[in-house]
Amino acid sequence: QVQLVESGGGLVQAGGSLRLSCTASGRPFHLYGVAWFRRAPGKDREFVGAIDWSGGSANYSDSVKGRFTISKANAHNAAFLQMNSLKLEETAVYYCAAERKYWSNSWYRYKYWGQGTQVTVSS
Repeated sequence: QVQLVESGGGLVQAGGSLRLSCTASGRPFHLYGVAWFRRAPGKDREFVGAIDWSGGSANYSDSVKGRFTISKANAHNAAFLQMNSLKLEETAVYYCAAERKYWSNSWYRYKYWGQGTQVTVSS
């Protein structure tokens, strides 16, 4: 079992930045790829980005590419989502997910999920 806990959400003005953290416990985190998803009110879950288990490769949805950055600190059992130039429409609950030796945009492939952290972007 892998337990994931997100933190770092909050209220930010449009154009501002936030850094979300995903702290893991339970299994060797260096074996797990991590993805970030978000769910806005009334909308489906949306892929944000993912990083491989080593932390060496990442990919992003087109909507966040160039503004968001995912990183992974295996020594600290943590992954991060740096979000810059936030937009109003990016208000959502953000989730991190992890799966052993997997990293991609298919949410159903991830076995382990955090409880989510609310990000609210205001005008």
